[in-house]
Amino acid sequence: MARVVVDVMLKPEILDPQGQAVQRALPRLGFEGIADVRQGKRFELEVEGPVDDAALARIHEMAETFLANTVIEDFTVRVDEAVRAES
Repeated sequence: MARVVVDVMLKPEILDPQGQAVQRALPRLGFEGIADVRQGKRFELEVEGPVDDAALARIHEMAETFLANTVIEDFTVRVDEAVRAES
């Protein structure tokens, strides 16, 4: 079994109010020097069987139609090699 990770982030041109709230709070908590914060989502998918090109294409389709709102979000799909090596 392998893990595929889908990371979803707001597009750079989209305002990120949650990220801005975190950025404003950091100095008050003693964390200086952070210029920008953007918040996103991470999905970890445990895949049965091999993660071949067909499986990755299907997961990409899933991310594009269900996991991300592609009007305002970008996403990446990658195989978590650390989990694959442990198997």
